[in-house]
Amino acid sequence: MSYLHAEWTKLRTVPGTVWLLLGIAAATVGVSVLTAAGASCPVAGCGQDPARMSLAGVDLGQAVVAVLAVLVISGEYSSGMIGVTLTAMPRRTSVLAAKAAVLAGLVLAAGSIAVAGSLLAGRLILPGHGFTASHGFAPLSLADGPVLRAATGSVLYLVLVALLSVGVAAAVRDSAAAIGVTLGLIYLFPVVAAAAGPRWHRFLEQAGPMTAGLDIQATTGLRSLPLSPWAGLGVLAAWAAAALLAGGLLLRSRDA
Repeated sequence: MSYLHAEWTKLRTVPGTVWLLLGIAAATVGVSVLTAAGASCPVAGCGQDPARMSLAGVDLGQAVVAVLAVLVISGEYSSGMIGVTLTAMPRRTSVLAAKAAVLAGLVLAAGSIAVAGSLLAGRLILPGHGFTASHGFAPLSLADGPVLRAATGSVLYLVLVALLSVGVAAAVRDSAAAIGVTLGLIYLFPVVAAAAGPRWHRFLEQAGPMTAGLDIQATTGLRSLPLSPWAGLGVLAAWAAAALLAGGLLLRSRDA
């Protein structure tokens, strides 16, 4: 508990933390509003997924999550405070676990607000753009099982991106490099998959942390997905676990 209390105290007293948490919500909701406002379903059976469109802001919100998570680790290296931290709390893997746990809690809270705001925006905006009962679309509601799964999964997705970023930062140390590596892992797979041939396209979509993880948002056309929604989120969880394991091992084996 002392490790968690120490990390919570450090994180909540860093001025940029609050702004980045607000940035997660603002970026996510803002892009979701713009996506919903630009959508159109002029006829029945237009083949679009209103829940996924309403949660489109997660694509940008995750970048803010990654920046926040990286700074939790690399900020201490750049300021030289990591030496003090590891002297006061010599169990290095416990330090990393405490940082990850505190960060996960904060991202869980911010992500829940962001996802709720995005779904509310979609519920209010999309009916005016043709997503009505007459076109086969019920109003977005968390009482609907697939929508609830998409919303819950989107929050978990942001938490897993945070854990992935913490692991990368612990391994890389440098802020700019860690942010670059993390954002590269997240956003590069879709670009490479789009340029790849049919043989590799599906594999890259299944292996990429973003392409696989965001399958959790789908509420229609599930048979066409590269992976089932929860299996896709499991791929991102595996990436996060691997990053944390690598970061923990390197944190233990290297000098501060």
